[in-house]
Amino acid sequence: MRRLALLSGMALLALILTGSLLPGSQGSFTAHMLAHMGIVAIAAPLIAMGLSTLRIHRSAAALLFAPATPLIASFVEFVVVWTWHAPILRALARTNVAALLLEQATFLAAGLFLWLSCIGQHGGRDQAALSGAFALLLTSVHMTLMGVLLALSPRPLYGRDSVVCFGNPLSAEQDQVLGGVIMLAVGAVVYLTGGVTLLARLLAPGHQRKAEG
Repeated sequence: MRRLALLSGMALLALILTGSLLPGSQGSFTAHMLAHMGIVAIAAPLIAMGLSTLRIHRSAAALLFAPATPLIASFVEFVVVWTWHAPILRALARTNVAALLLEQATFLAAGLFLWLSCIGQHGGRDQAALSGAFALLLTSVHMTLMGVLLALSPRPLYGRDSVVCFGNPLSAEQDQVLGGVIMLAVGAVVYLTGGVTLLARLLAPGHQRKAEG
């Protein structure tokens, strides 16, 4: 199952990166947001699930799965996401392939850091699992906030020209609103689901009896 998750995540990542780097595909903010959410909210957790069984050096494991690490990873993802969505950097990534590559690489690195620290091997430590759940819920909050701000912004933030997204012409306003909705529908929901799932496992009667025993 974990191997299937790893292969699925890698295949999805390859499809996303190939599509996002095709000439002209980065002009639409909606297409950008689909690629972004695909990397951090779908491919990254799948790859993290696949990698969670790998043995790593004890010192690296102690750092990655320390109780505070998920919260640090959530903050790192917050900085990465909000920085790259600053209008000046979004414009740079839209027009410069090197900047686009750097953007996608940092999205992937931040996503893997967060998901690995949250759903990786915690050795049964409830404190680490609880920290992971809280980190995912925090990430859901900031994804929700950004999605709402993008969808309800009174003016387009990333240019005023019309774009074509999957063959459909969109105004700049429509393109940005749709991108914000995608962030809400995919990013916020996936992180919320991950956080709630971790909490549910901690609160499950079987887990509590095991902890008490």
